[in-house]
Amino acid sequence: MRKRKLIVAAVAAALAGGTAAVAVPAMAAPAVSGKTVEFNVLAERGAGVDEVVEAVEAAGGEVVKANKAVGLLTVRAPENGFATAVAKDDAVFGATKAKSLGYAPKEKSKAKQRREIEREHRASKVKQRKSAKAAKKGSSRAAMDPMDDQLWGLTMVRSHLARDVQAGDKQVRVGVIDTGVDGSHPDIAPNFDKDLSRNFTVDMPTDPNGEVVDGPCEFRGCVDPNDHDDNGHGTHVAATIGAAANDFGVSGVAPNVTLVNLRAGMDSGYFFLQPVVDALTYAGDHGIDVVNMSFYVDPWLYNCDDNPADSPAEQAQQRTVKEAVTRALEYAHGKGVTLVSALGNQHEDSGNPLPDTSSPNFPSNSAKERQIDNDTCLSMPTEGPNVINVAALGPSKAKADYSSYGTERISVSAPGGYFRDYYGTPDYGQNANLILSAYPKNVALAEGTIDENGDITELGEEWGVQRAETADGEYAYYQPLQGTSMASPHAAGVAALIVSQYGSGEGADFGLAPEKVRAVLEGTAIATPCPEPRTVDYLDEGRDETWTATCEGDWEFNGFYGHGVVDAFGAVRHGDGFLTD
Repeated sequence: MRKRKLIVAAVAAALAGGTAAVAVPAMAAPAVSGKTVEFNVLAERGAGVDEVVEAVEAAGGEVVKANKAVGLLTVRAPENGFATAVAKDDAVFGATKAKSLGYAPKEKSKAKQRREIEREHRASKVKQRKSAKAAKKGSSRAAMDPMDDQLWGLTMVRSHLARDVQAGDKQVRVGVIDTGVDGSHPDIAPNFDKDLSRNFTVDMPTDPNGEVVDGPCEFRGCVDPNDHDDNGHGTHVAATIGAAANDFGVSGVAPNVTLVNLRAGMDSGYFFLQPVVDALTYAGDHGIDVVNMSFYVDPWLYNCDDNPADSPAEQAQQRTVKEAVTRALEYAHGKGVTLVSALGNQHEDSGNPLPDTSSPNFPSNSAKERQIDNDTCLSMPTEGPNVINVAALGPSKAKADYSSYGTERISVSAPGGYFRDYYGTPDYGQNANLILSAYPKNVALAEGTIDENGDITELGEEWGVQRAETADGEYAYYQPLQGTSMASPHAAGVAALIVSQYGSGEGADFGLAPEKVRAVLEGTAIATPCPEPRTVDYLDEGRDETWTATCEGDWEFNGFYGHGVVDAFGAVRHGDGFLTD
């Protein structure tokens, strides 16, 4: 029997006896106060959601939504006292504020923070060579698209060869858990399933103090449509996975699969707990075969059990994030979803992490330096169960300086872009070293890289923005980025080809067990040895000694390349040798 129910029973017994001196103050609902904010409340494993709802209401809260697969509830309640009160119930694992509602920046600093690596080229003073040209209307190429000759990543993973064997099956659904997907982009639209797509976020224009977070809502109710992206990150990822081979623009690694927007990221680039959990369980319940996760759950880069630098409330928040995301990953995997994640841009050995100086990243000005205990601190979802982690390479096949590495967490490696590749040659510091992919027109306008006429501005030229003209005279846009966020979708695309080639069933039931997908992906990856010498510094490239990395392991598995560079052609031609019953 729950403690809460014992208290209720005691009150009932006293009333039945007609006793006037009932100790009502001791048994009344806990004192809570302050403005109403959102909390996440996580049920204990084995506890029913209904029990947690009762606990929430008894503590003075109101349930907004509940994810029964994981036992995670979003709750509105007074700011002070609620979390402590509800956590005392035996049915509750933990409770924490869903969003820290203190000061938030006037600019979209989260996107800026994460994109210091991804958009490094935008601050570069290196003069760009003008060798690559945008595609013109009417261009064609057999089995490839007009701008594919700029996609060195597509060639590195041998997608151009794989599509002669297997270009992807429409029955295979790839979920893009990101900031949204521009379903109207001509390279995405042919493969995009709007009906199956979902947006699990609500834009946050400002915080309670009036400071800007996502900015003004573009749509009624502050909920963007299922085919919209106001950030650009998710659209870039989606096109790398599965842009259509339609004789236009670019094509993806798996150009015939179905793309599904499972939006869990805000316009500003934050990924809060409830949307991430909802996206993962939705993927499990709706026949998604592969998901790509190029993010970490905010506000903690590492979620620690009891880091001494953190307050009790912060420790509770991190334990809740770890447990809830773990359950969501287990649920999705159990339903047949292959989980692919970016390893991270922290340029650190994942088994020996550097001090964390970026958390918590929301509200701003809250970050502090914390020593990270590798045994009890996890970056989620990357370090959760059943996740395939992907490190990033440059066009020379060198590990990108920013890419995290290490034998503890790495699975495979893939093209992610490396602006500083080819140091000492004319190719150093060129946009051509990055990953070119789709760019939403609305984001290009907002960022000033195109003007109202659709022409690329001087800023857009500097940033490497390109455009292609459609048959009806409209323009589609493309931007270069770098990061493990760009490496992960290359691997997710190969995983989708593996499901296409070796899966079975019909419609939503078509698929391949995630363990088999992983076995083929890792087994057919092109084994790549550590560089010699094994310790690589990036001092010449302008990095300090904290970026220095040492590659451990052997030819078949090491900390820079994992099992090797993902290989689309090898996977669809020779993957059956790695399938086991």
